[in-house]
Amino acid sequence: MEFPETTEEGARLWAMAQGLARAADAVRGGMRSRVPPMLLFTDPERTPRPWEIAARMPAGSGVVYRSFGAQDARETAERLRAVTRARGMTLLIGLDAGLADRVAADGLHLPERALSAAYALSGRRPDWILTGAAHSVEAARAARDLDAVVLSPIFPAGGASADRPVLGVEALIEASAGHARIIALGGITAGRSGELRESGAYGLAAISGLAGAFAP
Repeated sequence: MEFPETTEEGARLWAMAQGLARAADAVRGGMRSRVPPMLLFTDPERTPRPWEIAARMPAGSGVVYRSFGAQDARETAERLRAVTRARGMTLLIGLDAGLADRVAADGLHLPERALSAAYALSGRRPDWILTGAAHSVEAARAARDLDAVVLSPIFPAGGASADRPVLGVEALIEASAGHARIIALGGITAGRSGELRESGAYGLAAISGLAGAFAP
């Protein structure tokens, strides 16, 4: 399978993500995480064909597929699994453990309302990467049994995050002072990625920001 070269915006985002991960790992004595430092979150409206975006993303990055009950969820997840496997990327499935099993995904992403499931999942599937969503510093620092916490919205964002209070870079600094690796989500673009430097965040995630940077 052949893949096109990445865009300049995509390269900037990936370089920033890698730099954040190196800095966060250094704080932890050089212990590297299995979580990709850059994650594309899918959305039915903004990323209708997410496998095409994934095909342009770099090896070592990842995709979080959120089906939201779509009838073609299995087909889309299988397309993503094929592309991410060929590309050397990680595939996480949003909430649906059954779908993650069926397509041999690398792990699961839990919404904030389901973070309590992390303990049982980490025991039952220690091979899975587990990430979880948080929308406040308090929720991020209280999360347990996760490989990383995705904190949002850091900057003004669209979709479901449009109605949530913007947390700002200061929230990343506070949350990263805890035990968890923190991934920044919400309004992340190549133009704003530089603001994450020195935030303590482990990596970055986006929907539109990454979809635009790696659009076919």
